[in-house]
Amino acid sequence: MTTRQQRRRRSALGRTAGTLDRFGDAGLHPSGKRIVKKASGRTQKEAKDKLRDIIRDHEDGLAIAPTNYTVTNAVRYWLEHGLAGRSSTTVRMYTSFAETHVIPALGARKLRDLSVEDVDKWLVGKRAELSTRSLKLIHGILNRAVKSAMRRDKIKRNVVDLCEIPEGREGRPSKALTLAQAQAIVDTTAAGGPRMRAYIVLSLLIGARTEELRALTWSHVVAFGDERRAWLPVREIGWDHQEFAIYVWRSVRQKGDTKTVKSRRSLKMPRLCVEALQALWEEQQSTPAESDLVFRTRNGTALTAHNVRRDFRKILDAAGLSGKDWSPREMRHSFVSLLSDSGVPIEDISRLVGHRNTVVTETVYRKQIRPVLMQGAETMDDLFS
Repeated sequence: MTTRQQRRRRSALGRTAGTLDRFGDAGLHPSGKRIVKKASGRTQKEAKDKLRDIIRDHEDGLAIAPTNYTVTNAVRYWLEHGLAGRSSTTVRMYTSFAETHVIPALGARKLRDLSVEDVDKWLVGKRAELSTRSLKLIHGILNRAVKSAMRRDKIKRNVVDLCEIPEGREGRPSKALTLAQAQAIVDTTAAGGPRMRAYIVLSLLIGARTEELRALTWSHVVAFGDERRAWLPVREIGWDHQEFAIYVWRSVRQKGDTKTVKSRRSLKMPRLCVEALQALWEEQQSTPAESDLVFRTRNGTALTAHNVRRDFRKILDAAGLSGKDWSPREMRHSFVSLLSDSGVPIEDISRLVGHRNTVVTETVYRKQIRPVLMQGAETMDDLFS
């Protein structure tokens, strides 16, 4: 049977199954064998159009995307291979969001058929269910999965990157303590023991992130030694000094890195922080542990976010605030707002909290916008007196 007869026979079989096949010549393989491409469709025009696309991609040097590769395939491949170096907590979070929100809605869709409209409708449908932050998260999962598929020639372009992320449902807004509330909490921390007193005082008075404090070690609590004119760990030179600081150089993130490069900073401590840390140091000397962590459990293990949140809420309840309505990270918000309220320039506050620039400091963290800007009014009064 000749090649032409074979093609006719296969074409006839395609018609019997409800589809039509078209074959195209794509040149010669390096071995000398002729390259034949095939496309199927329910009509002759549909099969011809698909074949034309296949031949054009071949001529452009693009690999032919598989027709049966779905969004589920792309997302699960990225979850398995695209999260190297991330912590197990982060991997679980991404997997949970993908399995709950991405795959059930779009997973059966063939990746090559996924359109901007599909993604837009999906995101809009999630608006009432998820916050804006969560919408950005699921969009990011799908976007990265499709980019990974593009690198592996499974698809020619990324339609997800063209979509706008809508506003989600309004979540609980972050808050900041007033000076009176902050003073009440500081006065109450003594009842929580040296560990939580030191934790809350440092959070509120130096603005460190909760993941940075949980990773703080005693070797990074330093005092300025007058004799050697250098900053040295208190475990070496003791507490009989005037100036103390902490090195915010680590966090509980994967590999111990801080959130950004500018998050790595050294901060002089207010006297209240020094007194709280010294009390914690003295308590821990009676129960020495192998761990060098400043904030640790009685067994010497690292504090978890749950440990901190539980004890933090007890302190706030004792101070007359509702502990369930506050989170430890809002001590950092309060630090920014209290400094701004006292007239500290926003540029200085941004450096203290380790932000890349002042945008996040102003739009997310600062709750009181002070001091009142007076220069413009004073200048105009002078000009038009």
